[in-house]
Amino acid sequence: MNQPAQRQADAPHLFSYYPYWAECFGTAPFLPMSRAEMEQLGWDSCDVILVTGDAYVDHPSFGMAVLGRLLEKQGFRVGIIAQPDWNNPEEFKKLGKPNLYFGVTAGNMDSLINKYTADLKVRSDDAYTPNGEPGKRPDRAVIVYSQKCREVYKDVPIVIGGIEASLRRIAQYDYWSNQLRRSVIIDSGADVLLYGNAERALVELTHALAAGKTLDELKDLRGTTIVRDATPEGWTEIDSTRIDWPGRLDEIPNPYEMKDTASMSCSTNNDAGEADDVMPVKIIPLPLQRKIDHDESKTVIRLPSFEKVRNDSALYAHASRILHQESNPYNARPLIQKHGTKEVWVNPPPIPLETDEMDSVFGLFYQRVPHPSYGDAKIPAYDMIRFSVNIMRGCFGGCTFCSITEHEGRIIQNRSQESILNEIEDIRDKVPGFTGTISDLGGPTANMYFLRCKSDTILRSCRRLSCVFPGICKNLETSHKHTTELYRAARKIPGIKRIAIASGLRYDLAVQDPEYVRELVTHHVGGLLKIAPEHTEENVLSKMMKPGMGTYDNFKRMFDKFSKEAGKEQYLVPYFIAAHPGSENKDMMNLALWLKRQKMRVDQVQTFYPSPMSLATAMYHSERDPLHRMSYKSDKIYIPRDLNQRRVQKAFLRYHDAKNWPLLREELKAMGRTDLIGSGPNALVPAEETAMLKNSKRSGFKPAGKPGSKPVAARKPQPQGSKRPKR
Repeated sequence: MNQPAQRQADAPHLFSYYPYWAECFGTAPFLPMSRAEMEQLGWDSCDVILVTGDAYVDHPSFGMAVLGRLLEKQGFRVGIIAQPDWNNPEEFKKLGKPNLYFGVTAGNMDSLINKYTADLKVRSDDAYTPNGEPGKRPDRAVIVYSQKCREVYKDVPIVIGGIEASLRRIAQYDYWSNQLRRSVIIDSGADVLLYGNAERALVELTHALAAGKTLDELKDLRGTTIVRDATPEGWTEIDSTRIDWPGRLDEIPNPYEMKDTASMSCSTNNDAGEADDVMPVKIIPLPLQRKIDHDESKTVIRLPSFEKVRNDSALYAHASRILHQESNPYNARPLIQKHGTKEVWVNPPPIPLETDEMDSVFGLFYQRVPHPSYGDAKIPAYDMIRFSVNIMRGCFGGCTFCSITEHEGRIIQNRSQESILNEIEDIRDKVPGFTGTISDLGGPTANMYFLRCKSDTILRSCRRLSCVFPGICKNLETSHKHTTELYRAARKIPGIKRIAIASGLRYDLAVQDPEYVRELVTHHVGGLLKIAPEHTEENVLSKMMKPGMGTYDNFKRMFDKFSKEAGKEQYLVPYFIAAHPGSENKDMMNLALWLKRQKMRVDQVQTFYPSPMSLATAMYHSERDPLHRMSYKSDKIYIPRDLNQRRVQKAFLRYHDAKNWPLLREELKAMGRTDLIGSGPNALVPAEETAMLKNSKRSGFKPAGKPGSKPVAARKPQPQGSKRPKR
């Protein structure tokens, strides 16, 4: 990993801009949500109005609070419209007309994942709404909110962002409608889409607009997606619109490179007086990109068009593969994808924030509580994270079913130990109800803090999808010393009784540093530790980009050893996924047998949820594996798509539940495995339910938790501000 001075040369420091004139108004107690609050602050208007599908919680785990406070620090007046009634246009006018733009997001979660389960059932609550009340945000909230903003103020620019927009920046498979949808920037009618952690792009965009620049002058901002009419002149297109290319590709003429115009059958009019050999755009077939000279700084990769990927699932998987390969901010090239007559242009990812920039973002003025207008209402997502601290961003694991990497990037962005300890003290001193326990020190993962590539040169050229699959890269720094030191320092803070680690642990990294595991197990596990094997069978693990069970066994031995040394009775809580692409019923049966041998009854399970942009979703839609070079001749992979198939696979994970026995008996008979039906020690389900009821008291099962505890509830979507979904 390169040093800060080197990286900051790639982008202006986040706080190096001269503040806008409105900084004279100072810091607002809360960002205003009403005209009355604006008047109390002395404002006649807002420079930026943020529209969000979440309740407004002034806390650094909530995206709108972070971006609002960041823009406030830059000198802008920022108002928030939280969870507006989208059927009432007046809701979008209550703060007046913004001077610069509307910023629109669905919130910390995708609005559809927030509302629907993996089986497409409507959830009964919304964790980001006061009292968990459902129905306070529309489906596809980014599109709906943007259209309403355009309806009330037609001439105001609209900037969309957040995870819902970020993961829909190009054509994407939509699980909820079972079809390909266009880029959300097309469907929303927005002017700019910001993807990933958007601080850099947002600050640069806002200062530029405030200085009088037009959106047409801001088409090259990193971390943005825009709409163009065509590729600009002087650029080179790498044509990646197909999978299989014909042989002898070097013999195929490129019409844009024909310079002997006299030999062409038709003449060309040259009204502009340019030479006949001027090429507005140079086209290079993908296989020849290393053989033909071109300027990399003005090179864009052309993906298959929306119309093509909509009609060809293999091309969709190919486009997904290309997008993921172009995710390193230091070598990624822009992407372009035709939608009808328009071109969706995705600029390279933003340069990651340095530690001092992260410290400044998390050190902004936050009240750390919900807006006073909510009164005594409980906001479940806030209650979950109010005593937790986010220590880093990003994930280099690259799990195919998870979209964190696609949103936050693979390069870890760290806060300093001092910044984290200061936040712990703030929680101790300011947050109502604090009793001395920090509920989590983590992020997307618990143990990637300050893990980095050992070489800046290698980092800038790397295109690996994961630093830990199929094995841990030899260039990855795996020492957890920074995390261990952080834990020790945090425990010494007066008034802190306990530091828990609730973020999911990457155990294949943890086993590389036994001293870290000892520290974790001895001081920061309260009986249960969450880890995520996700599966046991290599066939499925290879599609997930997850390590084999040998690594799990190594970690468990280490965990048990250090628990015993600490005099603690502690258990691992493993997570598993059913119905992942590539998972056949025999794989789930083998997983169930592994659980039985381990005497484990687990309830921490979920059915695979095809979220936008993930590689596993590309597998689900195309039946092909984009982890490898694509071809129409490539073998297809098995997809448990049918609802009954998905139920059977989930039933195998919970083979101990009597409700699942009839379904499993039927499936085991169909598989020719009646030997697993009965009352013997190797049986998976009883032949008769009464037999199991008699034997259950003598079964000797070990719970995935403390002895005598209730089963832990199945996984639900987690806030995407402080903690990663438990993978």
